[in-house]
Amino acid sequence: MGGDMPWPQVAVGNKTHTEAAVVIIGGGISGMCTAIDLIKRNNCRNFIILEKSGGLGGTWRDNKYPGCCCDVFSHLYSLSFEQNPDWTREYPGQEEILQYLMKVARKYDLYRYVRFNTAVDSAKWDDADKKWKTTVSVQGAKDAEFGSTYTITSDFLVSAIGQLNVPRVPDIPGLTEFKGKIMHSARWDWSYDIRGKNVAIIGNGATAAQIIPEIAKEVGHLTIHQRTPNWVVPRLDAPIAPWRRNLYKYVPMVRWRKRADYMDFRESVYEAVFNNASATAQDFETLSKEHMHTQLADRPDLWEKLQPNYSIGCKRIIISDDYFPVFQRDNARLETGRIDKITANGIVTDGKEEDYDLIVLATGFRTLEFMHPIEVTGSAGRSLSSIWKSGGQALYGVTVESLPNFGMLYGPNTNLGHNSIILMIEAQSRYINALIEEVITARSRGHNLVIMPKATRIEEFNDEIQAQLRRSSFADPNCNSWYKNKDGKITNNWSGTVVEYQKLLSNVNWSDFDLSGNEADQVASRQKTHIGRVVEESVVSYQTMGLTALSLAAVCAGIALRNAGRLRLR
Repeated sequence: MGGDMPWPQVAVGNKTHTEAAVVIIGGGISGMCTAIDLIKRNNCRNFIILEKSGGLGGTWRDNKYPGCCCDVFSHLYSLSFEQNPDWTREYPGQEEILQYLMKVARKYDLYRYVRFNTAVDSAKWDDADKKWKTTVSVQGAKDAEFGSTYTITSDFLVSAIGQLNVPRVPDIPGLTEFKGKIMHSARWDWSYDIRGKNVAIIGNGATAAQIIPEIAKEVGHLTIHQRTPNWVVPRLDAPIAPWRRNLYKYVPMVRWRKRADYMDFRESVYEAVFNNASATAQDFETLSKEHMHTQLADRPDLWEKLQPNYSIGCKRIIISDDYFPVFQRDNARLETGRIDKITANGIVTDGKEEDYDLIVLATGFRTLEFMHPIEVTGSAGRSLSSIWKSGGQALYGVTVESLPNFGMLYGPNTNLGHNSIILMIEAQSRYINALIEEVITARSRGHNLVIMPKATRIEEFNDEIQAQLRRSSFADPNCNSWYKNKDGKITNNWSGTVVEYQKLLSNVNWSDFDLSGNEADQVASRQKTHIGRVVEESVVSYQTMGLTALSLAAVCAGIALRNAGRLRLR
């Protein structure tokens, strides 16, 4: 299959079905970015992407609920090396994002590397062989006839599962007793006709705020069960005119500048979500209150119920223009009482039962377990569950104690409350590919290399960021969020800006790792490998650009006048 190409340029074929240089778990943005970097940076095609669903796209394939869209500007929510000039709106919808990702996958021929309907059951590091053994279950009926389970051996393992993967079902008594329809937002059943139905939605976070305005137009009655109110700011979404799309396509410098402007703005929001005492945070709180009072001017009775009593940024800020207006509708009602239980017919709230046809669970994901439900076992037989018994942590959110030749994207403490996660993913992919390069280079020489982060360095790094996070809005005791565990440890969010994170990952410091194998000394002797980063923030101000343009215009005018003078003299 590979012809005369050397390993690892040879793709995995039939005879090597259970062997690969790299195994990537997950076919979402993280897995795709890692795969593309393997091809572009390492000239490596000897990898497998394991995807448990039937298509690429990750969260943008799984989440197909009404109103599903991104809360990051479309021109910032794309890979830096595959910017999309054709976004039709300022904020992209789920279907458009998925179309974009599928287009990228086709361009880089990623489908040939993917094994769909293949769920990872376990991943174990073999200390003797210095390899990962990843066991999978084949979920496609016909494919399972060839073998329902098998194990893949690889030199390197990458987790591209992310944090928003496994739906979280609330622990409410009687949930399984309900005789009507129940669906989680991440598993929306479009075959169910909601028109005219009596519907309850449990949850009022970012997902619920997108679903509620859409289904309120169609259902007979909608009850929104709110546990905690959220900060909501204007979205100001709008279509992108065809002439602007053409400008972005044919004059890419304009698109690059637009992306830089969005990057600058989003980075400026960091102060608001991190430090509630900052002027930026106070401005956003004022903006949110005015937004609610304006849109619910006739419903002051709801103001107190919808007003948070915690720091802005402690939970994800909702960006919406159509959430508050729902409460002006005759067929919508806000319920802030405590849910006692669910019965066969409906929901009991503060002792009062109401019947429903449909209950929507907009209750998020199991974000704190990261690689759940995969059983991961590292060096010396250490399980990931024991390593993370006090909560997930990783060096730079990428490498994990006792897990050799392993990297993860969108891992512990890499989530953002202010900017595009793709900016973080690209930095992580570059960093992981720098590690992979050393491992596969060693193997291509007939040698081996084992890279494992030092436990002391991981503790030192996490002590630093936890100290910062404890002073942040994320730590506000007045709110619970998916950012922190039951002990209050913030396991999900990054403590700084995107640019700070990108700079942190722009070099591999080999002193961070315990290196072993017969190529260890050679790698360690380099001390550092420079990777670099994508610079997307503005480096030239509009004022400088304007002065430069005027200077160029003046030079051009001077040349034109001089040439005209010469022509007259002739």
